[in-house]
Amino acid sequence: MGNTVESLLAKQDIYELSCIYMRGLDRTDATLLRSVFFDDAYCEYGFINGSADDFVSYAITALQEHQSNQHMIGNVLIEVEGDEAFGEVYFRAYHKVMVEEVYYDIVIAGRYLDRYEQREGVWKMAYRSEIVDWSRTDPTNDPYFQQAPDSLFGSRLDDAVYDREARRKQLP
Repeated sequence: MGNTVESLLAKQDIYELSCIYMRGLDRTDATLLRSVFFDDAYCEYGFINGSADDFVSYAITALQEHQSNQHMIGNVLIEVEGDEAFGEVYFRAYHKVMVEEVYYDIVIAGRYLDRYEQREGVWKMAYRSEIVDWSRTDPTNDPYFQQAPDSLFGSRLDDAVYDREARRKQLP
């Protein structure tokens, strides 16, 4: 398709699916996470393979047990072929988890290999797989939390990202 205006718009729509996916994971927002998949999408992660509903249920349940998470997107390559597209999305996922009363930082890095479809003018994921390239686990070391206890900290479904009115604050 080349870099026509139509393909660039498709690539932007598809890129935003991965951004929404990451927000859904970090905020443990099942509705948001599920919204990026078609009903018949297939999710292949190795540790769970099946429907989008099965994946979302598994992911939200697992992540709710973590102290915190952050999923980041790196290189994104999307190849549009009409109403179908293929993507390679690099990611890095941070998880703070407690194991035997000790917090650990787990970093997992890899790539999502995706197939997207446009149906009735809407792009969504029809297939997502997660390829893990490396990981690292270390005991947590959080001096920042002690040094800056009045910081604004991220949360889950009550995170500031959902409160747009709060972003309208102005100086008197």
